[in-house]
Amino acid sequence: MASRKRDIRARRLVVKVGTYTLSDAEGRLDREQMRDIVQQIASLREEGREVILVSSGAIAAGVELLELDERPRDIPSLQAASSVGQGLLLQLYSVYFAHYNVLVGQVLFTQYDFAHRQQYLNARNTFRRLLEQGVVPVVNENDTVAVEEIRFGDNDRLAALVSLLTGADLLVMLSDIEGFYTADPKRDPSARLIPEVERITPAMLKAAGEAVEEHASGGMAAKLEAARIATASGIGVVVAPGKEPDILARVLKGERVGTYFYPRQRKLRGHKQWIAFGTRPRGTIVIDQGAREALLHGGKSLLPAGVLECRGSFDAGDAVEVVDESGRKVARGLCGLSSLELEEVKGMRSDEAARCLGDERCEEVIHRDYLVVVDKGEGG
Repeated sequence: MASRKRDIRARRLVVKVGTYTLSDAEGRLDREQMRDIVQQIASLREEGREVILVSSGAIAAGVELLELDERPRDIPSLQAASSVGQGLLLQLYSVYFAHYNVLVGQVLFTQYDFAHRQQYLNARNTFRRLLEQGVVPVVNENDTVAVEEIRFGDNDRLAALVSLLTGADLLVMLSDIEGFYTADPKRDPSARLIPEVERITPAMLKAAGEAVEEHASGGMAAKLEAARIATASGIGVVVAPGKEPDILARVLKGERVGTYFYPRQRKLRGHKQWIAFGTRPRGTIVIDQGAREALLHGGKSLLPAGVLECRGSFDAGDAVEVVDESGRKVARGLCGLSSLELEEVKGMRSDEAARCLGDERCEEVIHRDYLVVVDKGEGG
């Protein structure tokens, strides 16, 4: 069993390098480690692969340049360190990749860039052109303005979204741990590494949420959420130890290192990927049991008659979460009505709603083409 290799085929991959992988014991940038990562990526490119690098490390670089004794804990200081360090991080990558005659291009994101469809499409076009020109995109969150991104995720969610955006075949997340365990190995000596995961379950999400790392902002829960996003779109994911020798080549050769999350066979595509994972819900719609069954098992649109309650303030075209009466997530979609309009017509038949608002678009609250049902097996 241990010798069986994984069937991993990836022409285009996203490599996410975490803070611990790029930092030394004092929390400053580990230049030797950066050189090693760059050499590995250059080798993959020589094999004809396209690589997008999602790199943490800007704050670690800023800590070094500002001569701080430790990584700051307050948000303004973290943002200042990131602002100072981003330039050094990109400079080092530029110098190291230049040894292999490779150019790098910096791409900075906030959640806004994913939540708005036009920016999302613009970013996709930028990546396409960079890759066509043989450039390695170096991606990071724009920590200087994005408070939430500093505090949560450590680029894990960003890496998953970039994988969707660029149509990657594989996402490799390099970390300070060997992979996904049955429990936190730093606290539970009986914890076992899980080599392969065919399906992410609610129990796994719960276990990961309880295993919180003290220093890194991206613990196992963030990595598991990133894996859920990527695999739902048909992208395989590997979580592996970033400081293992030749780790990227070994992953792509199919060696059983780290944890491999299998991609789902029935995957989301195109605009439904964006609706499911790129958007930020502006409100919540509560539906009755009949509407729940129609969405989950009938492939139907959401009609006004099935709406019980409308929470939050949103405009027509905004993303909303759809939940049942118990609060369990059912779907996410782009609402065809504003929250004010929906309050007026909730519970009505479609023809009644149309007469009420004088608008035929009341036939559906969310059309099925703009609705993504939550997979019950993944626990929402």
